[in-house]
Amino acid sequence: MYEIYKETTFSSAHRLREYKGRCESLHGHNWRARVYVAAEELDKLGMVIDFKLLKSALEESAGKLDHVYINDTPPFDAINPSAENIARWLYDEMRERLNDGRVRVTRVMIWESEASCAIYKSSVDKD
Repeated sequence: MYEIYKETTFSSAHRLREYKGRCESLHGHNWRARVYVAAEELDKLGMVIDFKLLKSALEESAGKLDHVYINDTPPFDAINPSAENIARWLYDEMRERLNDGRVRVTRVMIWESEASCAIYKSSVDKD
């Protein structure tokens, strides 16, 4: 299997509801997002997917959270905007955009700081 990844960054504010600590207060992060995409076979150009297309899809999806108060952005108006939930949301966004039967998103990593990262990957190895 071939696997590639692309990263982007975005900045936004959030607060963790019912956290009972400092993170319950409004605060911000310079987030880093990485999406992994895999394929068993390369396309006719010898690629999993063109990095340009991967970059565009990632920046468009992550851009929905750039310079916003995440708690006001669906689905985070209903669920806590934890790094874990953001990783799952971005995984679902990217999967919807990219999975086509040959190419599939395998995992998403979200850093809220240099030393703190959440990872979401499907427990099922399928489309």
